[in-house]
Amino acid sequence: MIDLAVFDMAGTTIDDGGVVYRALSSAVTSAGATVDPTDLQTWMGTDKVTAITALLPLGGVTATDSLVASCFATFKSFLDEAYRTTPPTAFPGVSAAIAELRSRGIKVALTTGFDREVTDGILSSVGWAVGQDLDAVVTTSDVTSGRPAPYMIHHAMELTGVVSVTSVLAAGDTLVDLEAARNAGAIAVGVLTGALSEADLSQGPHDYILAGVAEIPSLAECRPATAASPAASPAASPVVSPAASTAVS
Repeated sequence: MIDLAVFDMAGTTIDDGGVVYRALSSAVTSAGATVDPTDLQTWMGTDKVTAITALLPLGGVTATDSLVASCFATFKSFLDEAYRTTPPTAFPGVSAAIAELRSRGIKVALTTGFDREVTDGILSSVGWAVGQDLDAVVTTSDVTSGRPAPYMIHHAMELTGVVSVTSVLAAGDTLVDLEAARNAGAIAVGVLTGALSEADLSQGPHDYILAGVAEIPSLAECRPATAASPAASPAASPVVSPAASTAVS
């Protein structure tokens, strides 16, 4: 059984109605750049300053430090207003799944491409707190590089006292989530609660593609050895069967 489950926030555990996509697009277009949906999706899940820095030149605008800072301020303003109007919520079954994993002795951490300020606001809105509902939360403010680097996952391991990467599962709704999981040496799980289709998400390195985080407690790797034996009830059926042999490395 794993010791740590690491979950992305927006699009994976948190339902924000796709606000992050619209906020990032708005931030870049406010500088006069165009945004190709494919480029936008490529940079979703990464640190947002990094995403803006990449998207501006892709849209025909030079990414100066001052312009990137201005776009990031626009991003945060858009996000703040949207979250005030329609506060983010947990996806159905996610709170129960987290509680179930923790009841089995599995630590649960969240990682996110948001900075600490935005992250704390989301957690407050949802009503989750470290020590009460979660064991750790890692933001891009806490590491030198965000996804697809493995550092947020590894920092979550540090915070929770988990030593072996083989006892870690990491789940997310974007390709960079899957890349970060694979780079960290963790079990990589894609979930279909974000913007990507099963076919698109399956292009990333993965061990499972599931409908959502709510299914994760039923995976064999998340159940005690006796419960995971052949005689026990079967695990939840993933949208795509375990794909270690076909995953993109």
